[in-house]
Amino acid sequence: MSLMTRKRTLGLIALLPLALTAGCAMPPEDVSAEQIGNFDAAVASIGCELRTERDYLPVELQTGMTRDQTIAMAQYRIAMGEAVSLGDGAVRLTTGACATPS
Repeated sequence: MSLMTRKRTLGLIALLPLALTAGCAMPPEDVSAEQIGNFDAAVASIGCELRTERDYLPVELQTGMTRDQTIAMAQYRIAMGEAVSLGDGAVRLTTGACATPS
């Protein structure tokens, strides 16, 4: 096996846990299908980022979710590759109305 092939193989092996985690991610158990459906629209309505109380409260009001449910939903979206964690602890949705235009 050549050195280049070994590096590629090791790189793919390193990514395997991430791929398995994303494939196994489940939405929060205590969040209804309706709330999940409303989450993206609610986050889009506040500018696509959950950063401060000013962002979380309107999303909670629009979806009927608690703070813990909203945080769990944001973590689920990150695990699915539909949101990113920003350096300051904020979460930015990256799909639907929040997708970056190409």
